[in-house]
Amino acid sequence: MTKATLLAGSLVLATSCATAPATRPAASSSSRTPAPPPAVEVTPVTTAPTAPSEGPQPVKPTGNAINVHKVRWTKAKPVSQGRKVQLTWWSGVAPCTVLDRVKVKETSKKVTITLYEGTSPKAKNTSCIMIAIQKTTTVKLKKALGKRVLVDGAKR
Repeated sequence: MTKATLLAGSLVLATSCATAPATRPAASSSSRTPAPPPAVEVTPVTTAPTAPSEGPQPVKPTGNAINVHKVRWTKAKPVSQGRKVQLTWWSGVAPCTVLDRVKVKETSKKVTITLYEGTSPKAKNTSCIMIAIQKTTTVKLKKALGKRVLVDGAKR
């Protein structure tokens, strides 16, 4: 590319970005001050920021989520003498990410627990922040866990 082409291109670009000169009305005897800009109505945010909670947030299945998918849990802890299992996993914030259901399949050798998450129907026209939070839920077993192995159904 030649210097002349670069110079011509720069000149065209510079002149096309320039603003048109302001036209002044004919001189008058009274000087005008510009009108103030129109008032803008501002609605303050009414929800106060919350401090991070201690430990995972307890949740219950909603049963009405959309775009449901399996989610892996990170921790499973037997509670109530092995008759229940407390699950912990990483998730998003509600209503954008909610626990839809928990599927439990028990055999004599293992207990497979699958978490299903999706989006709440209440999240329509909602902006969703992308932040990870820990959630927890507790599921009942038909029989105490005993020596059976806990398996994450989402890992299949």
